[in-house]
Amino acid sequence: MARLHRFQPRLIQAVQGYDRLSFAKDLGAGLTVGIVALPLAMAFAIASGVKPEAGLFTAIIAGFLISALGGSNVQIGGPAGAFIVIVYGIVERYGLANLLIATSLAGVLLFIMGWLKLGALVRYIPVSIVIGFTNGIAVLIGLSQLKDLLGLQVAKMPGDFFSQIATLARHLDSVNPWAVAIGLACLALVVIWPKSYTMPVGPQTWRDKFRRHAAQVPGTVIALAGATVVAQLLALPVETIGSKFGGIPQALPAFDLPEFTWATAKQLVIPTITIALLGAIESLLCARVADNMAEIPRHDPNQELMAQGVANFVTPFFGGIPATGTIARTVTNVRAGGRTPVAGMLHALTLLVIVLVAAPLAQHVPLAALAGILLFVAWNMGEWREFARLRQFLLPYRTVLLGTFVLTVVFDLTVAVEMGLLAACGFFIYRMGTLFSVTHVPHEGLPPGNEVFELFGSLFFGAVGKIEALPEQVPEGTRTVVLEMHRLVSMDTSGLDALEQLHAALKRRGIALVLASVNPQPLGLIQRSGFAAELGAEAIIPGVEAL
Repeated sequence: MARLHRFQPRLIQAVQGYDRLSFAKDLGAGLTVGIVALPLAMAFAIASGVKPEAGLFTAIIAGFLISALGGSNVQIGGPAGAFIVIVYGIVERYGLANLLIATSLAGVLLFIMGWLKLGALVRYIPVSIVIGFTNGIAVLIGLSQLKDLLGLQVAKMPGDFFSQIATLARHLDSVNPWAVAIGLACLALVVIWPKSYTMPVGPQTWRDKFRRHAAQVPGTVIALAGATVVAQLLALPVETIGSKFGGIPQALPAFDLPEFTWATAKQLVIPTITIALLGAIESLLCARVADNMAEIPRHDPNQELMAQGVANFVTPFFGGIPATGTIARTVTNVRAGGRTPVAGMLHALTLLVIVLVAAPLAQHVPLAALAGILLFVAWNMGEWREFARLRQFLLPYRTVLLGTFVLTVVFDLTVAVEMGLLAACGFFIYRMGTLFSVTHVPHEGLPPGNEVFELFGSLFFGAVGKIEALPEQVPEGTRTVVLEMHRLVSMDTSGLDALEQLHAALKRRGIALVLASVNPQPLGLIQRSGFAAELGAEAIIPGVEAL
């Protein structure tokens, strides 16, 4: 039990010495992030194929739990853009009830991952895979929003890439110019809205003060409110949340257990693993970004996974969808002054108050406005400059990144990550195998009949071929072959087997094998396996000079 991670939320440490000034900063940050999260939570839910309130309930419940129980001071949890494609696909194939079951099962898996201290393993996923699937998800998010942006009359969009393109092409004759205008206007407003503003030195005009205050209001909120007001005043013929979903309930849902059977659970293994894997990657990457933005204690990855697990297990019982750490809201929290988990808890409470007070107003929000906002989110998600930089990298990096990107777009995230990891491992094995070398080194001071070969690198299963070819390099008349191993850093059992086969081949020719300058790891393996006893004590020497 000592090896298991202790459940200790960062909140316990953060509130020690907590004072009124800290609360004021967290309150300001919580209110700001809550306002930012409002349109995003609804947009992510609608794009995922569920009702907008599902996103709000997720941001409230999961956001509160992730902050209260997590291992980061500033991480904000909730529905994320990265989950849009995954959730839509699961709802399309398995139905909403099974999505809730898969999310809860993923929560259990995430908690176990943190409990077993597997949080650090997520960091070993190559950056090429992360960039590949992130860019792929961004493309799919953008594609999924074209229906609402163009106002197309499509009853239900299919889940796969090529079917979506074909469906959009077939319905281009139903483009709604008012929806296009609203969507593009919201997109433009979010792009040009000031993110920050530095006051000039000297006299300040009313324009300076206005721009300073305007920069503190999220552009997404301005775009959403403006589009809603314009659509209502002009009675524009565009689809809204009310016309499609009937509005948002002015209360949190009651606790409800989805119907669960083991037969159903067996069918949800892949969706469960996908949700858990993506949630773990997104949350820990987000926490690492936040660590580098402010002077705060570094996050505890295992505690963070345990909190993500609790949040994803609980939220579906209240109609929520998968949740994880969100970079956009976390960055907003840090920039707004949040420094403890209290800010994230206040952000959830802010959303709760908005839902309880102003939920009826949401029915007038045009779907085209949310589509424009999500296009901006998708653009910010992708690291598009990496495509232009590909020519600076070697073939393995390019292959893994582009392969993961294409597989994410064409198939799904699980296939992309699996194949990306296989490709990355294959290239790594090949690369390490090429780095290993066996070099014949002449030594003038040695008696005739002694040949020295220097081993360099790591002797593992991908490099044993060079040891197997060594007997052919030994000239006739050789009495002793010395392997100089001071530059051999590691060896696995396949490498050990190759040495044993080499010893047997040389022995048949009457040639002795001597190992010199053996490092601790290879020496320990040689001794434990009994190969050292087979060679004899005199066959393992501290250096070639000992001959």
